[in-house]
Amino acid sequence: MPSASALRIQIEHTLERRFPAALSPVPHAIRETAPTGIAEVDLLLGGGLPVGAISEVAGPESSGRTSLALSFLAGRTREGLVCAWIDAGDALDAESAAASGVNLKQLLWVRCRSVGPMARGQDRIKLSSAKPWPRLDQALRATDLLLQAGGFAALVLDLGGTAPEHGLRIPLATWFRFRQAAGRARCALLVLAREPLAQSSAAVVLECAPLRGLAGGETVLSGLKYEVRSGRAAAAAFTPSIAGLRKPPASTWSATGAWERDIRA
Repeated sequence: MPSASALRIQIEHTLERRFPAALSPVPHAIRETAPTGIAEVDLLLGGGLPVGAISEVAGPESSGRTSLALSFLAGRTREGLVCAWIDAGDALDAESAAASGVNLKQLLWVRCRSVGPMARGQDRIKLSSAKPWPRLDQALRATDLLLQAGGFAALVLDLGGTAPEHGLRIPLATWFRFRQAAGRARCALLVLAREPLAQSSAAVVLECAPLRGLAGGETVLSGLKYEVRSGRAAAAAFTPSIAGLRKPPASTWSATGAWERDIRA
Protein backbone atom coordinates (compact mmCIF):
# COMPACT_ATOMS: atom_id res chain seq x y z
CA MET A 1 0.00 0.00 0.00
CA PRO A 2 1.55 3.34 -1.03
CA SER A 3 2.36 5.87 1.66
CA ALA A 4 0.48 9.16 2.12
CA SER A 5 3.34 11.17 0.66
CA ALA A 6 3.45 8.93 -2.41
CA LEU A 7 -0.30 9.33 -2.92
CA ARG A 8 0.00 13.11 -2.59
CA ILE A 9 2.76 13.23 -5.21
CA GLN A 10 0.73 11.02 -7.54
CA ILE A 11 -2.41 13.17 -7.19
CA GLU A 12 -0.50 16.42 -7.72
CA HIS A 13 1.25 14.95 -10.75
CA THR A 14 -2.14 14.01 -12.24
CA LEU A 15 -3.67 17.44 -11.59
CA GLU A 16 -0.60 19.62 -12.19
CA ARG A 17 -1.89 21.06 -15.49
CA ARG A 18 -5.17 22.23 -13.93
CA PHE A 19 -4.26 22.73 -10.25
CA PRO A 20 -0.50 23.16 -9.65
CA ALA A 21 0.50 21.94 -6.17
CA ALA A 22 -3.13 21.09 -5.40
CA LEU A 23 -2.39 19.46 -2.02
CA SER A 24 0.59 21.61 -0.97
CA PRO A 25 -0.13 24.39 1.52
CA VAL A 26 0.27 27.89 0.15
CA PRO A 27 3.06 29.72 2.00
CA HIS A 28 1.75 32.59 4.11
CA ALA A 29 3.12 35.91 2.89
CA ILE A 30 3.14 39.09 4.96
CA ARG A 31 1.26 41.67 2.90
CA GLU A 32 2.46 45.26 2.83
CA THR A 33 -0.06 47.71 4.29
CA ALA A 34 -0.56 51.46 4.16
CA PRO A 35 -2.12 53.32 7.12
CA THR A 36 -5.52 54.97 6.68
CA GLY A 37 -4.65 57.81 9.02
CA ILE A 38 -7.40 56.72 11.43
CA ALA A 39 -5.89 54.97 14.43
CA GLU A 40 -9.00 52.94 15.26
CA VAL A 41 -9.32 51.61 11.70
CA ASP A 42 -5.60 50.83 11.42
CA LEU A 43 -5.78 48.88 14.68
CA LEU A 44 -8.78 46.94 13.37
CA LEU A 45 -6.93 46.09 10.14
CA GLY A 46 -3.62 45.29 11.79
CA GLY A 47 -1.72 48.18 10.25
CA GLY A 48 -3.82 49.57 7.41
CA LEU A 49 -5.16 48.78 3.97
CA PRO A 50 -3.26 46.16 1.95
CA VAL A 51 -1.04 47.35 -0.90
CA GLY A 52 -1.48 45.54 -4.21
CA ALA A 53 -4.98 44.33 -3.38
CA ILE A 54 -8.65 45.34 -3.42
CA SER A 55 -10.21 46.81 -0.29
CA GLU A 56 -13.93 47.56 -0.05
CA VAL A 57 -15.58 50.17 2.16
CA ALA A 58 -19.33 49.59 2.14
CA GLY A 59 -22.14 51.45 3.83
CA PRO A 60 -25.06 53.83 3.33
CA GLU A 61 -24.74 57.56 2.78
CA SER A 62 -23.13 59.50 5.64
CA SER A 63 -21.54 56.32 7.00
CA GLY A 64 -17.95 57.61 6.86
CA ARG A 65 -16.77 55.71 3.78
CA THR A 66 -15.74 58.88 1.89
CA SER A 67 -14.07 60.39 4.96
CA LEU A 68 -12.08 57.19 5.42
CA ALA A 69 -11.00 57.18 1.76
CA LEU A 70 -9.95 60.85 1.91
CA SER A 71 -7.94 60.21 5.06
CA PHE A 72 -6.18 57.34 3.31
CA LEU A 73 -5.38 59.45 0.24
CA ALA A 74 -4.18 62.31 2.45
CA GLY A 75 -1.47 60.06 3.84
CA ARG A 76 -0.51 58.71 0.44
CA THR A 77 -0.30 62.10 -1.29
CA ARG A 78 1.52 63.60 1.72
CA GLU A 79 4.32 61.16 0.93
CA GLY A 80 4.50 62.53 -2.62
CA LEU A 81 2.75 59.51 -4.16
CA VAL A 82 0.35 59.85 -7.08
CA CYS A 83 -3.22 58.66 -6.53
CA ALA A 84 -6.49 58.73 -8.48
CA TRP A 85 -10.18 59.06 -7.68
CA ILE A 86 -12.51 57.45 -10.24
CA ASP A 87 -15.80 59.23 -9.59
CA ALA A 88 -18.68 57.29 -11.14
CA GLY A 89 -21.27 59.74 -9.81
CA ASP A 90 -19.23 62.94 -10.30
CA ALA A 91 -19.88 63.69 -6.63
CA LEU A 92 -16.44 64.37 -5.14
CA ASP A 93 -16.07 67.77 -3.47
CA ALA A 94 -12.52 68.94 -4.18
CA GLU A 95 -12.63 71.53 -1.39
CA SER A 96 -13.56 68.86 1.15
CA ALA A 97 -10.74 66.66 -0.14
CA ALA A 98 -8.24 69.49 0.27
CA ALA A 99 -9.59 70.25 3.76
CA SER A 100 -9.05 66.59 4.66
CA GLY A 101 -5.37 66.91 3.81
CA VAL A 102 -5.32 65.51 0.26
CA ASN A 103 -2.67 67.12 -1.94
CA LEU A 104 -4.73 67.81 -5.04
CA LYS A 105 -1.60 68.22 -7.16
CA GLN A 106 -0.91 64.52 -6.56
CA LEU A 107 -4.49 63.41 -7.29
CA LEU A 108 -6.00 62.52 -10.68
CA TRP A 109 -9.77 63.08 -10.60
CA VAL A 110 -11.65 61.06 -13.22
CA ARG A 111 -15.18 62.47 -13.51
CA CYS A 112 -17.68 60.15 -15.22
CA ARG A 113 -20.69 61.79 -16.84
CA SER A 114 -23.66 60.90 -19.01
CA VAL A 115 -23.63 64.23 -20.81
CA GLY A 116 -20.94 66.30 -22.46
CA PRO A 117 -21.10 69.81 -20.97
CA MET A 118 -21.06 70.67 -17.28
CA ALA A 119 -24.50 69.92 -15.83
CA ARG A 120 -26.14 72.97 -14.26
CA GLY A 121 -29.66 73.77 -13.18
CA GLN A 122 -32.15 71.52 -14.92
CA ASP A 123 -29.32 69.60 -16.59
CA ARG A 124 -28.15 68.53 -13.12
CA ILE A 125 -31.59 66.99 -12.48
CA LYS A 126 -31.47 65.18 -15.81
CA LEU A 127 -28.00 63.88 -14.98
CA SER A 128 -29.06 62.49 -11.58
CA SER A 129 -32.03 60.66 -13.12
CA ALA A 130 -30.11 59.29 -16.11
CA LYS A 131 -29.37 55.60 -16.43
CA PRO A 132 -26.15 54.66 -14.60
CA TRP A 133 -24.72 52.35 -17.25
CA PRO A 134 -22.68 54.94 -19.22
CA ARG A 135 -21.07 56.34 -16.05
CA LEU A 136 -20.50 52.90 -14.55
CA ASP A 137 -18.90 51.68 -17.76
CA GLN A 138 -16.66 54.76 -17.86
CA ALA A 139 -15.59 54.16 -14.25
CA LEU A 140 -14.71 50.50 -14.86
CA ARG A 141 -12.83 51.30 -18.06
CA ALA A 142 -10.90 54.10 -16.36
CA THR A 143 -9.99 51.82 -13.43
CA ASP A 144 -8.78 49.13 -15.80
CA LEU A 145 -6.72 51.63 -17.80
CA LEU A 146 -5.05 53.21 -14.76
CA LEU A 147 -4.24 49.85 -13.18
CA GLN A 148 -2.68 48.63 -16.40
CA ALA A 149 -0.72 51.88 -16.82
CA GLY A 150 0.79 51.66 -13.33
CA GLY A 151 2.46 54.44 -11.41
CA PHE A 152 -0.43 55.02 -8.97
CA ALA A 153 0.00 54.25 -5.29
CA ALA A 154 -3.74 54.16 -4.67
CA LEU A 155 -6.95 54.21 -6.70
CA VAL A 156 -10.37 54.97 -5.24
CA LEU A 157 -13.28 53.61 -7.29
CA ASP A 158 -16.25 55.55 -5.95
CA LEU A 159 -19.48 53.66 -6.69
CA GLY A 160 -21.33 55.13 -3.72
CA GLY A 161 -23.95 56.69 -5.96
CA THR A 162 -24.53 53.45 -7.88
CA ALA A 163 -27.53 51.35 -6.83
CA PRO A 164 -26.47 47.95 -5.40
CA GLU A 165 -28.53 46.06 -8.00
CA HIS A 166 -26.45 47.71 -10.72
CA GLY A 167 -23.12 47.25 -8.97
CA LEU A 168 -23.79 43.56 -8.36
CA ARG A 169 -24.08 43.07 -12.12
CA ILE A 170 -20.38 43.83 -12.57
CA PRO A 171 -18.87 40.51 -13.75
CA LEU A 172 -16.68 38.64 -11.28
CA ALA A 173 -14.08 38.39 -14.06
CA THR A 174 -13.74 42.19 -13.92
CA TRP A 175 -12.94 42.13 -10.21
CA PHE A 176 -10.51 39.26 -10.72
CA ARG A 177 -8.73 41.25 -13.46
CA PHE A 178 -8.57 44.30 -11.17
CA ARG A 179 -7.09 42.16 -8.38
CA GLN A 180 -4.39 40.78 -10.65
CA ALA A 181 -3.55 44.21 -12.08
CA ALA A 182 -3.43 45.83 -8.62
CA GLY A 183 -0.99 43.16 -7.46
CA ARG A 184 1.31 43.72 -10.44
CA ALA A 185 1.19 47.51 -10.07
CA ARG A 186 1.56 47.44 -6.25
CA CYS A 187 -1.50 49.66 -6.10
CA ALA A 188 -4.07 49.80 -3.31
CA LEU A 189 -7.51 49.72 -4.98
CA LEU A 190 -10.19 51.06 -2.65
CA VAL A 191 -13.81 50.48 -3.72
CA LEU A 192 -16.56 52.61 -2.14
CA ALA A 193 -20.09 51.25 -2.50
CA ARG A 194 -23.32 50.76 -0.60
CA GLU A 195 -22.76 47.00 -0.43
CA PRO A 196 -19.68 44.78 -0.98
CA LEU A 197 -19.33 44.01 -4.68
CA ALA A 198 -15.96 42.33 -5.34
CA GLN A 199 -16.74 39.18 -3.31
CA SER A 200 -13.71 36.83 -3.12
CA SER A 201 -11.49 39.26 -5.04
CA ALA A 202 -11.44 41.68 -2.09
CA ALA A 203 -8.71 41.21 0.49
CA VAL A 204 -10.42 43.50 3.01
CA VAL A 205 -14.07 44.46 3.47
CA LEU A 206 -15.03 47.24 5.87
CA GLU A 207 -18.70 47.79 6.66
CA CYS A 208 -19.46 51.33 7.85
CA ALA A 209 -22.47 52.73 9.67
CA PRO A 210 -23.29 56.15 11.12
CA LEU A 211 -23.73 56.41 14.88
CA ARG A 212 -24.41 59.99 15.92
CA GLY A 213 -23.40 63.59 15.46
CA LEU A 214 -20.93 65.32 17.76
CA ALA A 215 -22.13 68.66 19.08
CA GLY A 216 -19.81 71.60 19.61
CA GLY A 217 -22.32 73.45 21.72
CA GLU A 218 -26.10 73.47 21.77
CA THR A 219 -26.65 74.07 18.06
CA VAL A 220 -23.29 73.58 16.31
CA LEU A 221 -22.32 70.25 14.70
CA SER A 222 -18.60 69.67 15.27
CA GLY A 223 -18.28 66.24 13.67
CA LEU A 224 -19.70 62.74 13.30
CA LYS A 225 -19.09 59.38 14.97
CA TYR A 226 -19.03 56.19 12.90
CA GLU A 227 -18.87 52.45 13.41
CA VAL A 228 -16.65 50.30 11.21
CA ARG A 229 -16.76 46.51 11.13
CA SER A 230 -14.38 44.11 9.42
CA GLY A 231 -16.62 42.20 7.02
CA ARG A 232 -13.82 40.03 5.60
CA ALA A 233 -12.85 38.80 9.07
CA ALA A 234 -16.50 38.10 9.82
CA ALA A 235 -16.53 35.15 7.43
CA ALA A 236 -13.93 33.37 9.55
CA ALA A 237 -15.09 34.68 12.91
CA PHE A 238 -18.52 33.06 12.93
CA THR A 239 -17.56 29.86 14.69
CA PRO A 240 -19.63 28.12 17.39
CA SER A 241 -18.66 28.78 20.99
CA ILE A 242 -20.15 28.32 24.42
CA ALA A 243 -21.69 31.79 24.33
CA GLY A 244 -22.94 31.35 20.78
CA LEU A 245 -21.56 32.96 17.64
CA ARG A 246 -18.76 35.47 18.01
CA LYS A 247 -19.30 38.90 16.51
CA PRO A 248 -16.86 40.15 13.85
CA PRO A 249 -14.33 42.71 15.08
CA ALA A 250 -15.61 46.28 15.09
CA SER A 251 -14.52 49.71 16.22
CA THR A 252 -15.73 53.31 16.31
CA TRP A 253 -14.05 56.48 15.13
CA SER A 254 -14.87 60.16 14.91
CA ALA A 255 -14.42 62.65 12.08
CA THR A 256 -14.11 66.34 12.92
CA GLY A 257 -15.53 68.86 10.48
CA ALA A 258 -13.16 71.11 8.56
CA TRP A 259 -14.82 74.15 10.12
CA GLU A 260 -13.99 72.81 13.58
CA ARG A 261 -10.32 72.30 12.65
CA ASP A 262 -10.14 75.88 11.33
CA ILE A 263 -11.52 77.19 14.62
CA ARG A 264 -8.95 75.23 16.64
CA ALA A 265 -6.14 76.40 14.35
